[in-house]
Amino acid sequence: MYGSIFNLKPKQGKKDELISHLKMDEDKPEGGLAWYVLNPDDDGDLVAIAVFKDKDSYVANAERPEQHENFMKMMDLLEEEPKWKDGQFVIGENL
Repeated sequence: MYGSIFNLKPKQGKKDELISHLKMDEDKPEGGLAWYVLNPDDDGDLVAIAVFKDKDSYVANAERPEQHENFMKMMDLLEEEPKWKDGQFVIGENL
């Protein structure tokens, strides 16, 4: 599995709108396995995780025009570009 963990820093007063925007995105990219967004108890930045079956699927999704359009809409609600950590998931299991 391959994917990304990233922080989303919403603009002041835009966190709820950002969460709503992310919930409305029903796009299921080919090779996508999981998508999670954490709203931390300390009311900090959102933390997101995207999981794909492999790196090729991840890259193919990132290069889709629909993904770019969604990213640009998301950027309207963010202070800065997300901090991405891409890589291979080496441990993972469903509990």
